[in-house]
Amino acid sequence: QVQLVESGGGLVQAGGSLRLSCAPSVRTFGTYDTAWFRQAPGKEREFAAAITWSSGNTYYADSLKGRFTISRDNAKNTVYLQMNSLKPEDTAVYYCAARYRDYSRSYRDTNGYDYWGQGTQVTVSS
Repeated sequence: QVQLVESGGGLVQAGGSLRLSCAPSVRTFGTYDTAWFRQAPGKEREFAAAITWSSGNTYYADSLKGRFTISRDNAKNTVYLQMNSLKPEDTAVYYCAARYRDYSRSYRDTNGYDYWGQGTQVTVSS
């Protein structure tokens, strides 16, 4: 059983930055594939970024490459999403997701993950 807690959301002006954190209930979070998804009101939940356990490789939605960076700190047992150059269209609830290392499911799909946090609100004003 894995419990995930996101933090770091808030209100920021366009062009600003935020760093989201995801803290798990396990001490070996580095053995899990992790990802960030986001969902705007009335919209489908969409993939933002992922980092794999196997290699530490990172993956991003095309529209977010160059602005968002996913990383993990095993010493702190935490996964981060650094968000720069934020735009109003980035406004959404951001969710941390995780799964025990799994090579059979897509890392870009919500169905590929078993554990979810409660979400943290990010609001970007114009």
